[in-house]
Amino acid sequence: MQTARSGQTERVTYLTSAAQKAQLEAFAKARGESVGNVLREATMRYISEPAISPAEEEALQFLADELNAAVPKIRESLERSIAMLEKSNADIDRKMREAGIRK
Repeated sequence: MQTARSGQTERVTYLTSAAQKAQLEAFAKARGESVGNVLREATMRYISEPAISPAEEEALQFLADELNAAVPKIRESLERSIAMLEKSNADIDRKMREAGIRK
């Protein structure tokens, strides 16, 4: 049996929780679409997304590991820089007071 909607002739049934069904129905209603249309669109988007290859996954893991190793060093460097700036500001403030420029 062919339906009137763009040659859609196959039915797919799946189980979901009552909460997920309610969310799906609310989402579809907010968009002014049917639940079926939302599911068709979501399915096509999901299928058309490129999968990450094992090589890409490995490269991403390498980058994540590098970043995780670098963050503590970056924090330490920033903390040292902040401490140096605070000391420099205190020294400048002290010298300006001694020179009578600041009170």
